[in-house]
Amino acid sequence: MSQETVAADETRPGEMVGTSVQRREDKRLLTGDARYTDDIQHPRTGYLALLGSQYAHAEIESIDTSAAEAADEVIAVYTYDDLVDAGLDGTMPAAELDAEDLTRDEDDGEAAEGEDDADGVSVARPLLADDRVRYQGQPVAAVVAEERYAAFDALDRIAVEYDRLDSVTDLAAADSSTTDASASKSGDTEPIHEFAPDNVAVEWETGDREATDEAFERAAHTVSLDPANNRVIPTALEPRAAVAQYQPADEQLVVELSSQNPHAVQERLTDALGLPRHKIAVRVPDVGGGFGAKLQPYSGHILAAWCAMDLDRPVKWQARRTDDFLSMVHARRQDTEIEAALDDEGRILALRGAITADLGGYPTAGGVGIPRGTAGMLCGAYDIEAGHVTVRGVLTNTAPISAYRGAGRPEAAYIVERLANACARELDVDPVEFRRRNFIDTEAFPAETALGMEYDSGDYEGALDRALEMVDYEDVRERQERARERDDEDEGGARGDGDDRLVGIGLSSYVEICGGWEGDIESGSLRVNADGQVVVATGTQDTGQGHATTYAQVASDELGIPAGDVEVVEGDTDKVTEGGGTAGSRSLPMAGNAVRRAAEKIVEKGEAIAAHQLEAAPEDLEFAGGEFRVRGAPERAVSFQAVAEAAYDPGSLPDDLDPGLEASTYFEPEGSTAPFGTHVAVVAVDPATGEVDIERFVAVDDVGPQVNPKLVEGQIIGGIAQGIGQALYEEGLYDESGNLATASLQDYAIPKSLDIPDIEWDSTVTPSPNNPLGVKGVGEAGTIGSMAAVVNAAIDALEPLGVDDLDMPLTNERVWTAIQDAQD
Repeated sequence: MSQETVAADETRPGEMVGTSVQRREDKRLLTGDARYTDDIQHPRTGYLALLGSQYAHAEIESIDTSAAEAADEVIAVYTYDDLVDAGLDGTMPAAELDAEDLTRDEDDGEAAEGEDDADGVSVARPLLADDRVRYQGQPVAAVVAEERYAAFDALDRIAVEYDRLDSVTDLAAADSSTTDASASKSGDTEPIHEFAPDNVAVEWETGDREATDEAFERAAHTVSLDPANNRVIPTALEPRAAVAQYQPADEQLVVELSSQNPHAVQERLTDALGLPRHKIAVRVPDVGGGFGAKLQPYSGHILAAWCAMDLDRPVKWQARRTDDFLSMVHARRQDTEIEAALDDEGRILALRGAITADLGGYPTAGGVGIPRGTAGMLCGAYDIEAGHVTVRGVLTNTAPISAYRGAGRPEAAYIVERLANACARELDVDPVEFRRRNFIDTEAFPAETALGMEYDSGDYEGALDRALEMVDYEDVRERQERARERDDEDEGGARGDGDDRLVGIGLSSYVEICGGWEGDIESGSLRVNADGQVVVATGTQDTGQGHATTYAQVASDELGIPAGDVEVVEGDTDKVTEGGGTAGSRSLPMAGNAVRRAAEKIVEKGEAIAAHQLEAAPEDLEFAGGEFRVRGAPERAVSFQAVAEAAYDPGSLPDDLDPGLEASTYFEPEGSTAPFGTHVAVVAVDPATGEVDIERFVAVDDVGPQVNPKLVEGQIIGGIAQGIGQALYEEGLYDESGNLATASLQDYAIPKSLDIPDIEWDSTVTPSPNNPLGVKGVGEAGTIGSMAAVVNAAIDALEPLGVDDLDMPLTNERVWTAIQDAQD
């Protein structure tokens, strides 16, 4: 149900939370007043460009930079050796691989870049390649020039001599520990890293193998599936960028960049450059999308900062779109074998699975952790007695894998919701009925799954019921059945209207975990000025979500003041000294509650000031509607603004109270949040061409109480668009030599606005007990729920033709081929 927005000044203070207030950010963004990183201009700026490796796997024999150094307008050229000679460590922060997760013998060797000890392996990535490149596009050399295009031109003058090595981009072929993979290789392939001679970097498992095997032994039915999650490439509107300035007099470095986590960038710059943290200011202007790929700094960010120090002038790095395709993190690529054990009533007794995850050329913290998250979430929304899942992280000569919207949960939801439909087919029951039989009961929360995940609250059947009502599920099924019974030649096709396309309907009843965790903290501070204006500061980072609007609504409600009186500050490590950034849908569950708690402290001190003014005891006051009142005597009251003014007049304060009115806090939740919902897709598939058209898409999501329902709806719709992109269009493809075949928007298909149907959205509300606002994360829910709905719908449409499995993306060719194969 789409929400109508209202202006902030049309909503009374105290009624802001739950109201679809217009985004305060929109006017600036829509009228051209936004300020992105590349808009930042400084005198004497040098422009940084990076040369990427043309090969996916090779030893570097030599690098000749003399021609580039002699080019007009070139200021400096750097290689890895130059960085090391200048005293720079020369590496990116390491991925730590625990000893118990490593798959190697004691004498298997050491990491090529990093340390190998009893605690595991630390694998660092060089800022510029040292002696070997491990994926196409890996930065090899850097140029700084007076003009941007002079820097790009100079890259062509750098001569690199490579000794090419065999490259491997296919997951099965990369894993040389398996018999099939070994047999498929011609000769011995050079391992990508010495610590993993078979290219398997980590192995991990979760669940109870013995209990799972026992459940399978007594199962009445078993159902297996081998779904694949395709490689996708994050494609934000704004490519990566940074501008750095250094002031030698006070050794102060200022770095402005497009990022989701300025404090993490500050920490990594401290490690790389050796400067104290307080000497590095990281500031984030407007961000044109992040989606997880901008959580960590890249070579260009760190080198821009170091070059500014080395050259004593501002340095800007602006990646080109192809640079992003080649060297920014990719995501999602996993192969999974999953199997369910069912009893004779169609209930899931157990599931077991094996995930093989692509890590790319260098393991990252995200790349290693994400498939573990996928494994942990494979119980989905279902009450399952036992489970066991193994994970293998495999190195390939491709771009490193890390977080992208959902980071493991979309992969898991896709797998388990595909499996749910396969189970329903095996039992010959409706997919809706199968889900109802197996949902975790509403009264069972908080619930822990057989794979160790903890869900805070849920009403899965409620969201399912609302989605079925919206799509008119029974009517769609009846029309589908009548169409299938017709003789197409006489009655006019599968739709009964002269249209030969086949109609299918698909469900996805997802659950995810997000919004912080026990032990995670987020900062929040409020400063009330003498005029009653409020400044809110927190350590998250807006990348399009609408934080300034939402946090102002929370503060407005708590303080009883107009939202227009609240300024929100983020993205500046000088102004906000600690923060966890924006990732994992944590902003509102973490920072929103930090803002609320800080506002409560403001009210507490305000009561002491008001009590002094009213000559009453603080415990005799109540605060409501922006006023402190004496209980039972409402005429004795003082406004919030008057208290703010008094806070800065020592003569108006009690003797034991310091002047000022501000509060800071760090919020730690009691646990994570578990948003859930049901998405339903209705598709039409043309059997003659394989084209899949989404005719309707219904989504019902439960993210707890909504501070701003319109912003929630916007986040859901954006997430669904990205989920549809992966389901139907997007796939990062490498050829056998390791060349990225989808290195531009000419070759990598993302959905256009015309490809996305009108999303019919509604919500249910199940509060989380793990934070005072009761809110759950929302930023990734749309992506998590949408992919399986679309694929299940397409398979449902093609069931009469014998198609029972499809892999993403559902391109015309792939669908058409599946139809032909089923009919042969």
